[in-house]
Amino acid sequence: MATLIQQIINGLSLGSVYALIAVGYSLVYSILLFSNFAHGGFLVIGGYICYASLRALDLGIWIAGFLSLFGAGVAAILTERLAYRPIRERTNVTLYLLIASMGMSIVIENIFVIVAGGRFRALPAVIPTSPVSFFGLATTSAFDLLSLASAVVFLWGLQLFLSRTRWGLAIRAAAYDLRVEGLMGVNVNRLISIVFFVAGALAAVGGIFLSVRYTLYPQLGSITIKAFVAAVIGGLGSLPGAVVGSLILGLAEMLTAGFVSSQMRDLVVFSLLVGTLLVKPAGLFGKSVGEKV
Repeated sequence: MATLIQQIINGLSLGSVYALIAVGYSLVYSILLFSNFAHGGFLVIGGYICYASLRALDLGIWIAGFLSLFGAGVAAILTERLAYRPIRERTNVTLYLLIASMGMSIVIENIFVIVAGGRFRALPAVIPTSPVSFFGLATTSAFDLLSLASAVVFLWGLQLFLSRTRWGLAIRAAAYDLRVEGLMGVNVNRLISIVFFVAGALAAVGGIFLSVRYTLYPQLGSITIKAFVAAVIGGLGSLPGAVVGSLILGLAEMLTAGFVSSQMRDLVVFSLLVGTLLVKPAGLFGKSVGEKV
């Protein structure tokens, strides 16, 4: 029983980190109707900014975290302006944006390979990882509880932003029809920049926690493919779907690793993806729209 509770907590913790990343995928998809595969690069940028702030500048975790979120958000805006906006202004074919995002993912990864080197780096021990007792029922890591709590706070903050602010409401409206919103006087380019900043900042939070869980390296962004799978399972473009899909995926991974074999984690993850596409292609909360890619 203790092992089951421990694996459930671990699964919710991992799933909550996936949720931060998957929500970014769904935010961009809901507005621009394409899957931004450069999203993993923002995660890596956030991780390296946090590492440099802690190691080289000897800053505290709060300042390092803020710089990480801000830097990744700005990088996301620059990616949109330099790589995606010129394509958007020339054509409405979202497939070209998808291809460009794949290229940007490789560009960002290789920039860090050249600048930072390919070796693995461990963040300083500023995030607690000591074992803690969970109401006497099981022993888990303080890191897992902290990452779960942090994800809840950030996702709650995102919900408040989308439901209580002018730009948040504009983003929700744009998810229905971006072109009509532009005709109503909304600065569409600024709105898209805000969406990319928010998505990049959330990816940076995930990058910090994944850097602690797995260590930091230029290819860390490849892990975001699982967050993308979670977004697809939940329904691309649906923020609640991204969260639910992520929690399902995190639980499936940890329960498989704990009770079957850690080597079967990826098999289970991608089997869930294929099964979802066969049974409900739009995902658990998604709506069927044939032209999105």
